[in-house]
Amino acid sequence: MRIGRCRSHCMVKIIHYAVVAILLLGVVYFVWNKPPTVNPMLDRRAADALALVQTHRAQGYPTILQAMTEHVRAMKDRGLNARLGEWRVKQVDGDMYEIRIQLRDQGATGQWFEREFIWHANLSLNRVNAASLPADGITPKAPEPESTPGPAVPQFPGVR
Repeated sequence: MRIGRCRSHCMVKIIHYAVVAILLLGVVYFVWNKPPTVNPMLDRRAADALALVQTHRAQGYPTILQAMTEHVRAMKDRGLNARLGEWRVKQVDGDMYEIRIQLRDQGATGQWFEREFIWHANLSLNRVNAASLPADGITPKAPEPESTPGPAVPQFPGVR
């Protein structure tokens, strides 16, 4: 009877160590594959880029931040779930920063949809450009520069 108890005790220990090892491997995998981002609270320029995007004008709303939070509120008012992820900032090059946020919406059938909004913020030009289709849908287009008329093409009578 002692031998059976020892075997079951050893199996429980092995399973326990296996679970701990799998959890540790999962943490290592997550940390290894986590995209490099800048903590905007530690980097003043990253915070400026984030603020530039969040306060940029949105279609139908005063700012992009208000458009995103209003979407979540409107979904909840309709009895549907919506979750806004964390704002992530990554320096691309010099004054160019990439700002990302994920939005998860639950459809009427209960299925979840995830969209990633990506903008590029250029601090030296003080400009925000949409870098993903979802972001393009809420970011107003920059006004087209007025084209200067070129030389007039002469019109000859009778020639079409």
